Amino acid sequence: MVDDNFPYKHILNEEHRKSAKHQPLPISSRAAQFSPFAALVGYDEMVSETARRTDKRIELDEYDIEELNRKINMLQDHLYDDIEVNIKYFVPDERKEGGKYVEVSGIVDKIRDYEKDIILEGERIIPIREIIEIESDLFNHIEE
Repeated sequence: MVDDNFPYKHILNEEHRKSAKHQPLPISSRAAQFSPFAALVGYDEMVSETARRTDKRIELDEYDIEELNRKINMLQDHLYDDIEVNIKYFVPDERKEGGKYVEVSGIVDKIRDYEKDIILEGERIIPIREIIEIESDLFNHIEE
């Protein structure tokens, strides 16, 4: 029941008018106007970045470093034998402390002493200082 003094009483029971020129806005588009306002632009990305986990760099001891150097020297001696290797190395994160460990397989193309890196076929460059593990059948045959 509406009060007699209600100012819009005369239009309460009228039918909704539809435009002859314009199509009604789809419901999915109409809902967008009620979406929450993002007062802190970039906040969600910042929270996601903070929550993203990274690995800590493993520090090798003298024995492990010596073993890696021995394996790299063996690879250098057999460079033209198309030696297949599996290398695990650290990739530092560009945005925060830490990084991730990556394992790659391939044939050693070059070992650059001055730049201190290994290049696998396909131009993948691996910094020697980031390597924590090198495996190859070459090492198994020599160690036996």
